[in-house]
This record gives sequence, C-alpha cells and structure tokens, in this order.
Amino acid sequence: MTQFELFALSLVKAIPRGRVATYKILAREAGKPRAFRAVANALHKNKKNIIIPCHRVIKSNGDLGGYNRGKKFKRQLLESEGIEIKDEEVVDFKKYLYKPKI
Repeated sequence: MTQFELFALSLVKAIPRGRVATYKILAREAGKPRAFRAVANALHKNKKNIIIPCHRVIKSNGDLGGYNRGKKFKRQLLESEGIEIKDEEVVDFKKYLYKPKI
C-alpha cells in the first residue's frame, strides 16, 4: 500500500463506534482534498475490517457507498452501532458525522 493509503486507513481507525465520516472529509484530512476516490480505493484494499472500521465511511450525500464485504453487511454493521439507515442512506447523517482532528 502507498503512504497515502496507509494514512487514510489510520484516519478511518480513529472514527468512533456509532459515528461516520465521508470519503471527502478523509481525503481533505489526508492533505489531498480531491482524492476521495483514492480514499475509497484504499478502504477497498483494507484486509483488517475489524481493526480498521471502513464501514463507517459514507458518501457526502449520506449514501452508504460501497464496502469490500458488501453493502448489505455494511448496513448491518452501521445499524448495530445505532446509526439509522433508510433507503441505503444514513438518516440525518450530520448527526452522526465525525470530523477527524489531526
């Protein structure tokens, strides 16, 4: 993995249970504000789903986005953390939004 990808994963690791961040927020925090697709690609490569909770990263419009273990499983994980989802979107996602501070 590249240094950027490893850094993106370290940012994801900091997202607390019951909160979500967006690909865009993580790209900005990684110093590359337009690299949200690169963040998504890094998350897709994540082999440590339990340690690095990529399911907590969603699109900027509240849509769940993808997940390397499937969108259905991503939804189940988020709901198990108390995040409300309707029609493949996090309901009032700003309520659950986490913004990393590095």
